[in-house]
Amino acid sequence: MKREKILEEILKRKSVAVIRLKDADKLKKVIEAIALGGVSVAEVTMTVPNAIGLIKQITQELSEDIIVGVGSVLNADTAKQAIEAGAKYVVSPVFKKEIIDAAHAYDVPAMPGCFTPTEILTAYEYGADVVKVFPADVLGMAFFKGILAPMPHLKLMPTGGVSLTNAGDWIKAGAVAVGIGSALLDKDAIDSENYSKLTENAKLITQNINNAIKK
Repeated sequence: MKREKILEEILKRKSVAVIRLKDADKLKKVIEAIALGGVSVAEVTMTVPNAIGLIKQITQELSEDIIVGVGSVLNADTAKQAIEAGAKYVVSPVFKKEIIDAAHAYDVPAMPGCFTPTEILTAYEYGADVVKVFPADVLGMAFFKGILAPMPHLKLMPTGGVSLTNAGDWIKAGAVAVGIGSALLDKDAIDSENYSKLTENAKLITQNINNAIKK
């Protein structure tokens, strides 16, 4: 898929699972479990052991409908390695032009992390496909409404503070998608290999978002 199509699919699906695992052997099962519940965009963070190798492996093994990207990217070289391994989009906790340049050179979306109105607009003007507002729990939904009032053209995605039951509220506040980590990826469930719990969590957030869109 080209960059525009990948972005279109992410914005249509609305939820991005932010995956941080200590036991990398469980990654594929975790992604399959949440995809079964409707969350089929998975961000494998660089904090996962052997993240690049795992991205290469799982993108060859998973259904093509699952969109795997890389997260917690701090430099262009990491972005390039991950994309060459199969990552379809690049997410960073910070805004660095070199990361956006690297992603776009490979024709995949870039989602830099920003915090202030000036930083958000600067990232957008430089070519960010979506601006990850991070940490969003510090700023809150009112911040989204405030930012989008004078700048409704921005595509904002909160990460941090998104839960299974408030994801739809973030969408109603103006977010084009949400990034969700620990609330979806229940640590105890993963430790005990209770993958059905992850599927149920994914169903909850998917329904919550769908209900918000319908209203």
